[in-house]
Formats: sequence, structure tokens, C-alpha cells
Amino acid sequence: MQLHKDEIERLERSYRLNLINSISGIKPANLIGTRSSEGKDNVAIFSSVVHLGSSPAQLAFIMRPQTEIPRDTYPNIMETGFYTINHVAEAFIEKAHYTSAKLERGDSEFERMKLEKEFIADFHAPFVKESAVKIGMKHEASIPLPNGCIFVIGSVEMIVFPDYTVNELGQLNLEKYLGVGISGLNTYYGLNKLDSFPYVREDEIPDFE
Repeated sequence: MQLHKDEIERLERSYRLNLINSISGIKPANLIGTRSSEGKDNVAIFSSVVHLGSSPAQLAFIMRPQTEIPRDTYPNIMETGFYTINHVAEAFIEKAHYTSAKLERGDSEFERMKLEKEFIADFHAPFVKESAVKIGMKHEASIPLPNGCIFVIGSVEMIVFPDYTVNELGQLNLEKYLGVGISGLNTYYGLNKLDSFPYVREDEIPDFE
């Protein structure tokens, strides 16, 4: 199949939405946890977390446009300045997926989806206890995007992960804790390590046949 821009725009709405959401390939599955200034906890699934830099350590994610009835994640981050990023694993993908439901402001997805929250080292926002890899984040900047979405940038304040998931080079093996990825809006894939290659230098490029 080959589709040009005008043909894509004429596709049936839900078909187009699913197609464009899935053509970027597998994306990371993460739960973002927040706590309001009143102490109400929220958790929601995101597939847009990206690495920005290692020194300083920064990650970012994309927040959908804030409507007249904003949900909890972004207001909580703006109120308190803190949030958590928690890797999703096979054991709780269904619970994680349903955190995308549009609950009333203040209703906790932790309670509705029976996910256990965890507070570590006095960090303000809740972590997901079931998650093997947990990242404590501090909000640094929010950049408006042309489509109305918001690019949320944060600094990494703390990391929690099992010793067995990282090698001597500091590389996490997502397969060891059955991490998952997302294609589109609602399809989940298991992750298998296929290979690992050295840092590429021009004079070390193999002769590919």
C-alpha cells in the first residue's frame, strides 16, 4: 500500500488515527505518577517518553492539549514540580492500559486499577510498586508544540532498579524484567534482546556484503 498526504487525510477517522499512531513503531510503555498539592495521587500511561541527555540527565514526554476540563497529570506536575516515570511490565499491562480512562479530576487510577503506589526516600510523587524501573523526575520546562500538545522536560532526580537488570557497562536489559512496548494506542509487545554492538567508529565499520 502506498498513500500520499491527500489520501491519508481522506481515510476514515479511526483507521487514520490507528495507522498514524502505529507507523512510528514500538514506543516505551511508562506509567507517570503524580501527587496534587492536596495529596491526591494519579497515575496514567504514556508512550512518548524520550531521552534528551545524560549530563545533565533529562527525559521528556508529550502531553496532549489541555482542554477546558484538564486531567490530573499535567496540573499536578505544574503545581508541585515533581512526577515519576515507571516502566510497564507484562505482569500488569492490562491495569496499566486502563489508566488511560478519563476519570474525574481527583479520582485515583491507583485505586480504580488496583495498582500499588510506593513512596521512596521522601520523594513527593508516588512510584508504581509493581514497576521494576522507577524514575523520580523534577519538572524543568514545558514547550508548546504546533499541534497544541506540550513537550514536558524534566531532570532525573533518582533511579530505582534491580541489580540484576543492569550490566557492567550500565546498560539496562529490559527483557530481564519482562518490559513491554506499545504500538499505536492499545497494542502491547514483549521485548526480547537481539544483540548488542560497540560504539561506532568509522575505521571499525565492517565490510557488509
